[in-house]
Amino acid sequence: MSELWLLRHRQIPGLNQLSTYLQHGGFESWKKAVTKLTPEDLVNEVKNSGLRGRGGAGFPTGAKWSFLPNTIWPHYVVANADESEPGTFKDREILEFNPYQFLEGLMLASYAVRAHTAYVYLRGEFWHIAHKLDERIAELTSSGYLGDNLFGKDYSLRIHTHLGAGAYICGEETALLESMEGRLGQPRLRPPFPAVSGLFGYPTVINNVETLTNLPLIIDKGAAYFRAQGTEKSPGTKIFSLSGRVKKPGNYELPLGTTFRELIYQHGEGIINDAQIKAIMPAGASSSLIPATEVALDTPMDYESVGALGCALGSASVIILDETVNASTVVSDTIHFFKHESCGKCTPCREGTFWMARVIDRIEAGKAKEEDIDLLASIASQMQNKCLCALGEFSTVSVISAIKNYRADFAARLEK
Repeated sequence: MSELWLLRHRQIPGLNQLSTYLQHGGFESWKKAVTKLTPEDLVNEVKNSGLRGRGGAGFPTGAKWSFLPNTIWPHYVVANADESEPGTFKDREILEFNPYQFLEGLMLASYAVRAHTAYVYLRGEFWHIAHKLDERIAELTSSGYLGDNLFGKDYSLRIHTHLGAGAYICGEETALLESMEGRLGQPRLRPPFPAVSGLFGYPTVINNVETLTNLPLIIDKGAAYFRAQGTEKSPGTKIFSLSGRVKKPGNYELPLGTTFRELIYQHGEGIINDAQIKAIMPAGASSSLIPATEVALDTPMDYESVGALGCALGSASVIILDETVNASTVVSDTIHFFKHESCGKCTPCREGTFWMARVIDRIEAGKAKEEDIDLLASIASQMQNKCLCALGEFSTVSVISAIKNYRADFAARLEK
């Protein structure tokens, strides 16, 4: 096993204990930042590293930080730990087994944007993780890593946790902010963007757990070290959450640019019962169904290459389908998930997911005609580019791609 960074608890037993984390260089990057670097130094180093957001969008992290105006105060940083995408389970492993590295990353991001208060927004089901994080934050405060006048400098920082209520939509950053402020978790109209008017109306950075966990490495070893892995436009390693019809599902930390073939057949040890692979969903339930051709299997898993296949890499929650899986059933599952999770604020998403569910139920029950397949595709296509946030768009991508690539699976369900 090569050296891991994000999942290095697998190589260092007890890394979720503060004493062990300190023994292995923990909070050295934090001390270095506060005592020797300016916030601008941190922003520039992260820009130079090429680190991109690991929550799904892949936006350059340093650039995102630089959008905060220095004319409006205070600034806030929020860690998005609302890990709710079906097929994604990377952040939970970090939070449970490598929590101090994540917290150190959150602290570095806070210093970089001159925030004195940071929050960790966790999905409602993570209440036990929130409880442990509270204990660890208190431990860091009593140890002098959080609080006032850190390391004798004029900088103070406090971190708080905030639990959601189990709504997928709160993974969308503006719905997350609404939830934190005590309102319904529904997306905001933009502009203004959170970088200008975020939490409590003030400039706010929102970063994913995995994104933040990269920061101590970058500050400790430098941008060039980070760039030594991955590709030019997608540097560093990425945690790929592999699931579905593979023999060995799990989280795998690999350089960005690793091929689907290596992930599935080397790390995932191939398909259950050595069946024929059928399709790849690179980004969980929000993903297109990509036919598992030789070209697709040899495609590097980075933001640009996967995009060229007609799908986003997203949070890299790779779900594998084999020949035993009917695409219509998969689409039924994704439609019903998004229908349930739609916040109902915008009409295209609220009504579109409802009617897609009605049609797919008819197909799955064997009571549909050929034209119902076209009707389902028509509803999905009419929703695209009309929804307030990405949830409505996500609900359509599996539908349109599955009908395009696996229409026979839907036809097999039709009324005889």
